[in-house]
Amino acid sequence: MTARVLFTVLVCTVLAVGVGPLPPPPAGGAVEEVGMHELAGFTVGHLPEGVGGQVSDFHTEWGGVAFSSRVWERELPDGGYTVDLKVNVLRGERLGDLAAVRDFLSEYHERDMADGALRPFRHGEAAGHRIDGLVFWLVEPGLVVEVRLDPAHFGESALTATALGVHRVEQTERSG
Repeated sequence: MTARVLFTVLVCTVLAVGVGPLPPPPAGGAVEEVGMHELAGFTVGHLPEGVGGQVSDFHTEWGGVAFSSRVWERELPDGGYTVDLKVNVLRGERLGDLAAVRDFLSEYHERDMADGALRPFRHGEAAGHRIDGLVFWLVEPGLVVEVRLDPAHFGESALTATALGVHRVEQTERSG
C-alpha cells in the first residue's frame, strides 16, 4: 500500500469516526455549496473556477496551535489526487501579532517568510501577508486565517478573490 493510499484511508477513518463527513451537497454547484458550510466560524464564499470537487475537513494541532482545515482536491488521470485549495483557521495564544504569525507559519511550512519575501495583504481591517500561492491575515490576536491555492493551476487574482471571499460568521447567524 502506497503512503498516499494509507494516508487517505487513515484520514477517511478519522473523519468517519471523529468529525463525520460533510453533509452531501446538492447536485449542480456542489463545490460552491460545500464551501459555504461553516468552518470554525468562517465560510468560504468564493471558489476559483476549476477547483477540485473532492472536499474534506480536518481538525489538527501543531505547535500549540489548533487548525480547522478544509481541503479541495482534484483527481489526477493516474488515479492520485492533488490539492488545489486549502483554507486553515488557526487558533492559539502564540499567534498574538502579525510577526508571531509569520514566524509560526515559517516554521510550520518550513519556508522562509522573511519580511523581504512577503507582500502586504488586507482583508477588511485585518492586516496580513501574501507569498507565492499563500495568503494569511490576523483576524484578531490568537485567530488567523490562511488560504493556500496551487500556483501551478491558479493565478494571483484567483488567490486574492478566494481569500477575500472568506468571511467570519457572525455570532447571531451561528445561533439563529
